[in-house]
Amino acid sequence: MVGPLQVQDLKKAYANTPVVDGLSFALEAGTCFGLLGPNGAGKTTTLKLCLGLTAPDAGSITLAGQPIPAQAQAARARTGVVPQFDNLDPDFTVTENLRVFGRYFGMGKAEIEARIPWLLAFSGLENKAESRIATLSGGMKRRLTLARALVNDPDIVFLDEPTTGLDPQARHLIWERLKQLKTQGKTLLLTTHFMDEAERLCDWLIVIDHGRKIAEGSPRELIASHIEPQVVEVYDEEAGALEAFMAGRQDVGVRVEVSGETAFFYCQDPQPLLADLARAGGLRYVHRASNLEDVFIKLTGRELRD
Repeated sequence: MVGPLQVQDLKKAYANTPVVDGLSFALEAGTCFGLLGPNGAGKTTTLKLCLGLTAPDAGSITLAGQPIPAQAQAARARTGVVPQFDNLDPDFTVTENLRVFGRYFGMGKAEIEARIPWLLAFSGLENKAESRIATLSGGMKRRLTLARALVNDPDIVFLDEPTTGLDPQARHLIWERLKQLKTQGKTLLLTTHFMDEAERLCDWLIVIDHGRKIAEGSPRELIASHIEPQVVEVYDEEAGALEAFMAGRQDVGVRVEVSGETAFFYCQDPQPLLADLARAGGLRYVHRASNLEDVFIKLTGRELRD
């Protein structure tokens, strides 16, 4: 049985510069798949290729059982898309946005009207059904964009940074709704710069950089295989205190990364380091378990990407 999305040896270059370079992955039905990478890694181009919005130079794509881009229109009929930026029609009400979008999929009036109450309930917008878009908060707009992507009852939903710009409460509500979709058997393809979001939602993910896959696995597997289990973050609160603390240290089994006035100590056993920090002055520190963000930084680096 063909899965919701299969990508094999995908390649795309612009001006002779590879943007997607031999990428392969597959999604399992009813799961959330994460596509992670820094800016410029090739995520957006990969999404466009998978949706048939641009043609690959090489490789194969099968979406919803259809070859892409040859049968992209038929495949997109079974697909929902939540774009990175909301593109709701400001001239329409909440309900009208859903109604018009349903027509794009060729849905009949009765079919659309029957689906709208569920979409409004799912997005928590029942009391905003006749409101104009300009009156909605950022979280409400994002929930409506998600609901709109479900108007055609798709099998697979593409989510491009779905919670960017939202406050913590709104983010958590979106996460709850995405988990509901998984329990309903929907397949999710998620891109995000929030590693805690990927860690919470994704069953499986890949990390890409410069168009190539550099890691693959479940969040827990990637953390276990790529990073030390314990992290101590040390912050300099007095000029030179961190530099003085680190001078001449030879911590066996400890890997150190320095970023600005913060040092990250990655280790198996943090107790000797913590004992030394307790006696040091001018420093603040946090001891925590390693997470997916630590893995991401180790694989892609700390330098800023534009």
